[in-house]
Amino acid sequence: MPRIVCICLSHWPVTRLRRAGLAPEGGPMAVAAEGPGGLRLLALDPAAQALGLRPGEPLGRVRARIGVPLRVYPAEPAADRDALLRLCRWACRYAPVVAPFGPAEASDGLYIDVAGASHLCGGEARLVDDLAGRLARADIPARIALADTPGGAFALARHGGADRIVVPPGGAAGALRDLPVEALRLDPGAVAGLKRLGLRRIGELDALPRGPLARRFGAALLLRLDQALARRPEPLAPLTEAAEYAAARGFLDPIGRQSDIVRTARDLMAEMAPRLERDGLGACALRLALHRVDGVVRALDLGLSRPERDPERVAALVSLRLDRLGRALDAGFGFETVALAVTVTGAMPARQTDLGAGSAGDGVGFLADALAQRLGRALLRLEPRASHLPERAGRGVLWVAGGGPGSVPRRSTGRPSALPPPSPSGGLEYSCIEAGNTASGSVAGPLSRAGEGSGPSGCGTTGTRGDGALDPENSRPSPQPSPARERGHVAFLHQDRGSTELGEQRCAQGAGHAPAIPSPWPDHLPPRPLVLFPRGEAACDVLSTVPEGPPRRFRWRAQIHRVAHAEGPERIEAEWWREPGEPRDYYRVECEAGHRLWLYRDGPHATDRPAAWYVHGLFA
Repeated sequence: MPRIVCICLSHWPVTRLRRAGLAPEGGPMAVAAEGPGGLRLLALDPAAQALGLRPGEPLGRVRARIGVPLRVYPAEPAADRDALLRLCRWACRYAPVVAPFGPAEASDGLYIDVAGASHLCGGEARLVDDLAGRLARADIPARIALADTPGGAFALARHGGADRIVVPPGGAAGALRDLPVEALRLDPGAVAGLKRLGLRRIGELDALPRGPLARRFGAALLLRLDQALARRPEPLAPLTEAAEYAAARGFLDPIGRQSDIVRTARDLMAEMAPRLERDGLGACALRLALHRVDGVVRALDLGLSRPERDPERVAALVSLRLDRLGRALDAGFGFETVALAVTVTGAMPARQTDLGAGSAGDGVGFLADALAQRLGRALLRLEPRASHLPERAGRGVLWVAGGGPGSVPRRSTGRPSALPPPSPSGGLEYSCIEAGNTASGSVAGPLSRAGEGSGPSGCGTTGTRGDGALDPENSRPSPQPSPARERGHVAFLHQDRGSTELGEQRCAQGAGHAPAIPSPWPDHLPPRPLVLFPRGEAACDVLSTVPEGPPRRFRWRAQIHRVAHAEGPERIEAEWWREPGEPRDYYRVECEAGHRLWLYRDGPHATDRPAAWYVHGLFA
């Protein structure tokens, strides 16, 4: 069931002028617009309302009636609408579905569908209090109500008895019973006709037979009544930004094959590429919208690691994305329209290239984008941390272009045309390489003596005024971290010293002798396993030739492993400044079955207490 928050903005044109610094704070003020018989009042501030003025009155009659000076400003509907849309984008911090008022509301405001999102603020009441507090600190007068439907929430926010109203689920009928009939967003003629019949309250109207009402006032009256009382659905039209770079193509004969969709996406990108090149921009994120014959729209968001405007590369990424969807795409009877829009742009200035040569890092960036579309998981890289213990020596951070070794150089971002599009999981889509066959494992690297680095930040931009208060009109919602990052999937291209050097040599050979990318990992330590477990897994029934020597046989994961070759030990002391512990002796062993494991003995061997053994990682 939807849960709709309605925000009715009191005298929004006046609020916009004062927030923009175009009108003084004190004194009665009004906004006038052209109407029947000349200029009429459109919006008033509280000081003007205290003088007995009401919206809709002729301006000439008002000036003759009041004895105090009244500052009047012309109406600017376009500026008011733009400011309202900026406020709607700010409101996306509470829920993704936000819609401004339409013509039926005949006022300024917006709806927010907070179903499934109110728990992030501690409940519906706390969400409403937080929203009201932020608007009050931003000097935006508003009346807020939360109900099951947009119609019910609007009626309570506009005509309720309090500035904040929260109706429990299913309580719309009781909450709306005593409200006036004009709260149903009816035509003024219908409201006047109801009042002539003595019907002034919604409860009185709902108690009458429906047939005579429909014959007298039409089906629109019953529709608005049922929508307010949650008897009929009223879907919202979410806020959508018009993309500056977009193209679409319609088909008389609907298409459904993947090859046709990919070919169309390539043609649409080729149509937008000249405009992007003219402005020195490239696409950092795209949205492919597939409109089915039955009206269903399937939107696919593609996130890129660097600005791109090559139609062939975009088509290849679309093909990989469709490969991952497979039958889940569900073309039905076919797609009659295919649209491609660039939702996020980045700077991509023209550069001189040699014939047949690509720039350094192009292959790595395209590999990251291909993995993002094919696997659909977050591509992370390993970052060293200052710790002796292997499980603390590295952490996974989001891989971005130019964010670390193995990534392409970062370029300055251009002016974005929109916020990054959310994926179904809640964040931009990336890709992840899972090393090894163990889902519970993570990637490990050499121990680092360097300081602890910080990964790329995921903070958004919050607008503030000069006094430090929140400015909702100029604020943007902060992108949420990708759920894939929370799951702990980690991946990177080259792990130990040998593979890193080999990867740098290949990169230099394939990119016109590009300079090798320096590695932050120390090169004086023995090799580390490709897969490192979060904690050691116990190895039982361990047999060794000497008490302090390497194991010869052990049981791990319900299987007996016989060691064919062992190297070590490598002693790693415990970090006494964090917590006391025994020193570990690590061995690299190869079993007769071909498994290469990283084992360690926890502490020295004693006669009365045999040392415990653990498997901590897997080599390739």
